[in-house]
Amino acid sequence: MKEYIVSNAVQKVFDLIKENECEFVDVRFTDTRGKWQHVTYPIHQLSEDSFEDGFAFDGSSVAGWCDINNSDMALIPDPASANIDPFFEASTLVLVAQVIDPITGQEYNRCPRQIAQKALNYIRSAGIADTAYFGPELEFFIFDGIRWNNDMGGCGYQIESEEAAWNSGKNFADASEGMMRNSGHRPRVKGGYFPVPPIDSLHEIRSDMSLVMSDLGIHMEAHHHEVATAGQCELAMKFAELIQKADEVQWYKYVVHNVAHAHGKTATFMPKPIYGDNGSAMHVHQSLWLNGKNLFAGDKYANLSQEALWYIGGIIKHAKALNAITNASTNSYKRLVPGFEAPVMLAYSNRNRSASIRIPVVNSNPARRIEVRFPDCTSNPYLAFTAMMLAGLDGIANKIDPGAAADKNLYDLPPEEGKLIPTVCGGLEEALIALDADRDFLKVGGVMDDDMIDAYIELKMEELNEVRMRPHPKEMELYYSC
Repeated sequence: MKEYIVSNAVQKVFDLIKENECEFVDVRFTDTRGKWQHVTYPIHQLSEDSFEDGFAFDGSSVAGWCDINNSDMALIPDPASANIDPFFEASTLVLVAQVIDPITGQEYNRCPRQIAQKALNYIRSAGIADTAYFGPELEFFIFDGIRWNNDMGGCGYQIESEEAAWNSGKNFADASEGMMRNSGHRPRVKGGYFPVPPIDSLHEIRSDMSLVMSDLGIHMEAHHHEVATAGQCELAMKFAELIQKADEVQWYKYVVHNVAHAHGKTATFMPKPIYGDNGSAMHVHQSLWLNGKNLFAGDKYANLSQEALWYIGGIIKHAKALNAITNASTNSYKRLVPGFEAPVMLAYSNRNRSASIRIPVVNSNPARRIEVRFPDCTSNPYLAFTAMMLAGLDGIANKIDPGAAADKNLYDLPPEEGKLIPTVCGGLEEALIALDADRDFLKVGGVMDDDMIDAYIELKMEELNEVRMRPHPKEMELYYSC
């Protein structure tokens, strides 16, 4: 049966090539940081054998992967991932790949998509669940332009955004009238949620993005301006199985970047590109299923099952270690501060968006799920989804009690109450230290191993050191005249 399914999937790839008269095949994979990488071949280089033998490449040139003396690797395309690139001029087939060692034929332990596949294999072989659904909500900014410098003589950055609240006193060139003007219609600080045009100046761009994603087979549900000024946006898409959804996250970011570029603008998924306004998150809805039944539906708090509450307990217990993966940048922790709708307190609640884990209000058991609100888009989606699931599974296995639900506004708690609730990490270094000390839950079922985790920590420590060794403009203001 497996051989028939594989050959049928491969045949569909060649049917797609013929239907679209493809001239190239673009093979893509995700590195440790979560960035899509690609290599392009003339279409005649793709054969049925390619799906078993793969395409060779140099793994030592990928950050956080192997040494140069052991660098030969192979990309094995997944035929089920086939799609047509919406931006290349020449018709190009896209295949998402996983990585193997071509000598041994074994899966590469640091390949994020391979790790996600091992996690799914584990929950199925252990009889825990047969499906893991994930529904991320990616937020981003669209700017008119961005400039920065970072050298020995100084550093700084400048955001260009006609929509930004700070530009209310600036005149802009109006090409249609040949004069300078300012329309005055723009979102105020923390005032960007759901306004109609002309305050929302990005409606057409978001519509273009949604249409491109729909053409790629991604089920889109809505789009809107988000809370922050200067062009914060969100496109809502339907949940899907773990690997499919992680693939779709990569497509989502690719489409957003390229459509913005085509409109003469630039998009960023940085969690906190703007000081003083809300940052961008990647809230992640999730649930586990077995034999067509939602394991998170039950008769406990908010109509969750006991297993779902234990799952929440596992995420709360391992949250600081998770932060190293779900909030994978120094910039992440500029978002995770009180006062900007960021969920810093490790608590759960029905409807309550001040809690780091929210139980959405739904009307049916199939829709029952939890929403983890602290992740952001600097995370690798394959690793982030996998790590959260493994933390939750540890909660189920060890029946970890999440404590009482927090149904009050956690932002308004008196200090004596607030200090009793654990919080997410305050910085990337704290998160990496937590991951180093609390890693065993990630190694269950052989999903991750020490080599992969050590390499991840080393890579992220390099980023941390790059940032903390450099003087900051605010330091000049605070300390120059000491």
